[in-house]
Amino acid sequence: MSLKPGRVALVTGASRGLGRAIALRLAREGASIAVNYLEDPEGVNRQEAEAVASEVTAGGGKAIPVAANVSDAAQVETMARTIAGALGPVSILVNNAGILRDMTLKRMGEEDWQAVLDVNLTGAFRCVRAVLEGMREAGWGRVVNLSSVVGLTGGLGQTNYAASKAGLIGFTKSLAREVGRRGITANAVAPGFIRTGMLYTIPEEARTKILEQIPLNAWGEPEDVAHAVAFLASEESRYITGQVIGVNGGYYM
Repeated sequence: MSLKPGRVALVTGASRGLGRAIALRLAREGASIAVNYLEDPEGVNRQEAEAVASEVTAGGGKAIPVAANVSDAAQVETMARTIAGALGPVSILVNNAGILRDMTLKRMGEEDWQAVLDVNLTGAFRCVRAVLEGMREAGWGRVVNLSSVVGLTGGLGQTNYAASKAGLIGFTKSLAREVGRRGITANAVAPGFIRTGMLYTIPEEARTKILEQIPLNAWGEPEDVAHAVAFLASEESRYITGQVIGVNGGYYM
């Protein structure tokens, strides 16, 4: 895989987990990285984002941490301008930021529903809208949206999360049709059960049953997802658009 010099990648929710692995992988391919994070009162996310950026620069790359809540349109627009000023216009966008508010529909309030949709789905729309014109002007761009196997299968107590991730797939396919003639591709990656903090919110007994249903008999690693994203962001993926790549060990085929 390869990236031409000068590619700038924005990875949302990149301070830890999948976002961190994706940011580091794209940096190894030569992209300059904008490490997006959500400000928190304790400053933990900032510290983690700065650590990711430092790891990139220590390896000879370029990276900046940039705060923005993707559920806030004004913050997203400001983030895009900040990145353009520091690194250049975004040419690779990875919409990874996401939240969970799992509970049965009977217990779910409108706030729980709306918060998940606003970050996971509408946040991706805001980020694409903020950087798309720069991709159009350049005649090249890559949008990779992080969906989920749950967006394909559904999940108990996850009507909000599953709806947001299924919505991302429809968004991706429609976007691909709109922007393909401008040299821009849009694809989705749908991870299965990956060894991040989110996995261990599932009770151990339930994890055991899930593992039995995975043909490869192993949990995924963040790097497995990062490899798929890096390919879709590369020059070699020029003829792939509107697709959903499952990274799930065969859990869903």
